Order: sequence, then structure tokens, then C-alpha cells
Amino acid sequence: MKPFPFPWRTVWLVIALVACGTLGACSHRADNTWQGYVEGEFVYLGSSQSGKLTRLDVARGDQIAADAPVFTLESVDETAALQQAQQQLASARAQYADIQTGKRPPEVDVTKAQLAQAIANARKATLQLTRDEAQYRVGGIPKGQLDDSRAAADAANAQVRELTHEVQVARLPGRSQQLLAQSAQVEAAQAAVAQAQWKLDQKRVNAPAKGRIYDTLYRVGEWVQAGSPVVQMLPPQNVKVRFFVPETVVGSLAPGRTLVIHCDGCAADVNAKITYVSSSAEYTPPVIYSNESRAKLMFMIEAHPSVDDAPRLHPGQPVSVTLR
Repeated sequence: MKPFPFPWRTVWLVIALVACGTLGACSHRADNTWQGYVEGEFVYLGSSQSGKLTRLDVARGDQIAADAPVFTLESVDETAALQQAQQQLASARAQYADIQTGKRPPEVDVTKAQLAQAIANARKATLQLTRDEAQYRVGGIPKGQLDDSRAAADAANAQVRELTHEVQVARLPGRSQQLLAQSAQVEAAQAAVAQAQWKLDQKRVNAPAKGRIYDTLYRVGEWVQAGSPVVQMLPPQNVKVRFFVPETVVGSLAPGRTLVIHCDGCAADVNAKITYVSSSAEYTPPVIYSNESRAKLMFMIEAHPSVDDAPRLHPGQPVSVTLR
């Protein structure tokens, strides 16, 4: 894994505090002008999944649009897992549909044919029983033969009733509990597909917003651990200016107040609005507090320029801030 970029934010903050402590009150050109610096809140783009970097779509210094492709990781395993989950979902849906429809028509036809055969056998057994009863009354057959005929007729009629019910059951869908169980299997398979799709999507990272690419931390072919940033970018809304004012000035400042930022090399000054006023002093006099040391109490102020003007400022750049 490659190291994170050097923490310039901390360095500039230390420089500003040291300057304030050395000069007493952060020297300024006029009563309402103060020295400060530009700071960027960088966005580090990475993936929740590990993999080899197969494609890097940006380079240092590029200006990219929102949702533009940034990088891609190897996704052979994730693609196969998604295909497997999709096939399992198709199988679960097919089984659910099969339970709902009952037996197939050819299977029902087989049971119908068996029923027709049973009806014919029952009719034949009934006729035989009728003849045997007449023969028994005149003494033509023994009692045992009549009992056999009666039993055969009863068995044939019972088979007719059995097959009649089988035809009716064959036309019914599966039982309610079977349907519920298979419906749960379908939902589980759908969740597996969604999970596999999410993991596959994590291998392709797009820009969350427009901005400038400040650095690329990996090269194509290198292995990227899950969560490791691959690209460092700075959206324009994350550019801000920090400056420090004494206690006598901080009371008149509040978020929303406008100011003007002047920087060397800028074609024109940049307008901005205060977004944060520190509630505590950045530098406290040592040992004891006195009226003479109040001038050493410095408060940090943050201001954001407009999104359109932000690209004109660069992190670490010294600026002058004039309050309006």
C-alpha cells in the first residue's frame, strides 16, 4: 500500500499559528485586511473491494465531471458470482411457478386414464356381484363365492373414488406452506443477486462530483487493498480560505458575511462568504491572562468562495482577506 499524501493542512495551520504568535496579531495591510491561506478538503476515492488495478481513467491535474469514470479493478470473481446468483434466482422462480400450476397436463391425463380403467373394472365387478347374488338365492353357489364377489365390487368402487380424488388433487397448486417457503427462496435469491451486483459495481469507481485530480496513488497492474484510496481529488466546493483575527474583530464576524480574497497571480479578486467562526482562541497566552495579553488571542475564520471561483485558488496558497 502506498503512503497517504503529506498532510499539508496541518503544516499550513502550524505555520499560520507560529506566524500569529511571532508577529503578535497576524500583520495586515489595513484595519480590515488579514493574511490567510487556501486549504482544500480532499476526497480520496477507493473501493470497498480488493483487486488489481486494471484501468486508470484520470491523470494528475485533470478536471473531471461528476460521475465520470475514475478507475476500474479486476472483477472476474465478482462477475462469476453475479452470474451464479442470477441462475439461482431463475431456478427459484421456475420452481415457484411450477408449484403454483400443479401437475402437468400429461400427468393429469395418465391419472384420468387410470380412473377410466377403474370405473370399467368397478362396473364389471358390480355385474358379477349381481349374478352371484341371484345364484346364491337359488343355491347355485356357496356363501364364500358370494362374499368374494362382494369384496371385489367394494374394492373396485374404492379404487374409482381414489383415482377421482387424485385427478382433483393433480389440478391443485402446491400447499400454502410450500408456496410460502418457495416464495422465501425467491426473495433470498433476489437479495443474493443484489449483493453480487453491488460488489461488482464497487470494482468500477466514478467521480462523486466534478473537480480536479490532485494525485493518483496507484499504477495500473498494482494490487489495491479494500478501502485504500487510488485517486485524490478536490471538488470546488471543498476549497476554503483560513485566516486569523484578534479578539477585537471576531465579535463582529458571523457566517454569511462577505469578504474579498486577493492572491498573487490572480487576474481578479475572489468573493467569498464566511462559513465558520471559531468559538475558542487558537493561541492562549502562557502562565497568566492579562489585559496586555488580549491582543495575542487569535480566532480562526473559514470562508468558502463560490463553486465557479474556487478553481482559481490552490491549497497552500497565501492570500489576503479583506472584510466587508
